[in-house]
Amino acid sequence: MAVDIVYETHSITEDNENGIASGWLPGRLSAAGRRVAAELGDRRRHDNFAAVFVSDLHRAMETAQIAFAGTTIPIHQDPRLRECDYGELNGCPVTDLVPERSRHIDVPFPGGQSYRQVIAATRDFLHDLAGDWSGHRVLVIAHSANRWALDCLLTGASIEDLVDAPFRWQNGWHYTLPTDWSATGGNEPGER
Repeated sequence: MAVDIVYETHSITEDNENGIASGWLPGRLSAAGRRVAAELGDRRRHDNFAAVFVSDLHRAMETAQIAFAGTTIPIHQDPRLRECDYGELNGCPVTDLVPERSRHIDVPFPGGQSYRQVIAATRDFLHDLAGDWSGHRVLVIAHSANRWALDCLLTGASIEDLVDAPFRWQNGWHYTLPTDWSATGGNEPGER
């Protein structure tokens, strides 16, 4: 049976409000971010999730902990759900990072990783999810690069198009992880 995935981005951080690209820095939710995280919990805590899977970066964990405080829904940290490591650009202004993204689809950021490496980590996460959570509905709380990876792996989107698209926030994204995910290899279009 397929895995029903609902994806939510971590809530608003102090870095977001200050135009900073956190990358692998932990990040902290702002006052507005804590309010939005509580709203996420109000919106999602009765959606029959078997589990919540979350990036181990602080801003994502803080979002999950606020949203699901007082519930019995298990929260699982997973480093494979981290944002792209911008290396030397972790903590730089977003205006400096945006023009660099398309240059680092295949070539890692200096001292960091490439977007294809994020896709590979997300693919590995999905393989485990398909094997262990078949027939369940789960929530994933992570970062923009992970949503792009899900779009590439589960909808056939192109990472080349996604890295240059403007960010649009919404109340979650929905994906279906097919039953045969492990058998098909979960390759991006054009991969073998």
